[in-house]
Amino acid sequence: MSDQQLRADNSTHPPIVDISGVQKWFGTFQVLKDIALTVARGERIVICGPSGSGKSTLIRCINSLERYQEGRLVVDGYDLGAGQKNIDAVRAEVGMVFQQFNLFPHLTVKENCMLAPMKVRGTSKRDAQELAMRFLTRVRIGDQAEKYPAQLSGGQQQRVAIARALCMTPKLMLFDEPTSALDPEMVKEVLDTMVSLADEGMTMLCVTHEMGFARKVADRVIFMDRGEIIEIGKPEPFFANPQNPRTQAFLGQLLH
Repeated sequence: MSDQQLRADNSTHPPIVDISGVQKWFGTFQVLKDIALTVARGERIVICGPSGSGKSTLIRCINSLERYQEGRLVVDGYDLGAGQKNIDAVRAEVGMVFQQFNLFPHLTVKENCMLAPMKVRGTSKRDAQELAMRFLTRVRIGDQAEKYPAQLSGGQQQRVAIARALCMTPKLMLFDEPTSALDPEMVKEVLDTMVSLADEGMTMLCVTHEMGFARKVADRVIFMDRGEIIEIGKPEPFFANPQNPRTQAFLGQLLH
């Protein structure tokens, strides 16, 4: 794979994510092998690959939920290897949505969304309420603001989780298989929300097996296997004519 393929298309501004030579082990097992990638501001990246390929570990390293052992990872100009101060700065600017919703069950939907702006940014309660209602309405769930998570469907809870991340007005959104825990009928409402965010220019890295979503919104699609980036390209050629045999085998199983 050429260096040009690994670089973001937008070269007029510094990339929001710049990864070079990143290696990570869990004990003696190497989960990330010499990862190199840049992501431009406003770019939408979809990462796919078989289970255990390192996809989730990679995006978790981007906000230091996982620590890498070698290489360099810079997010929004902050080198994550340069200490806790940089890590805290990055976490304040990066939103993440997980497979599980991770909502506080004892707080209402609105209170879940208010918590981080008040605790992390020092936002006043009134302003945090306005933020919460703005983004709950944005994901079409404003009418559920006073309910508790257990009163909502899985799809609704995941949209609350997206709204909660948006309340921090992030520069980058990370999605770790956000629809994998949902019943099939709930997947579309979450994907529609993500498509809408992409249409508005949100920078996104999304680990998913939803290839229809990848075709529709991705600027580039990455295929990972055994801890490595195997192939990367724009959706049309990636799906129509994958170059690597491992990519061909994976897509053949997924799309047929």
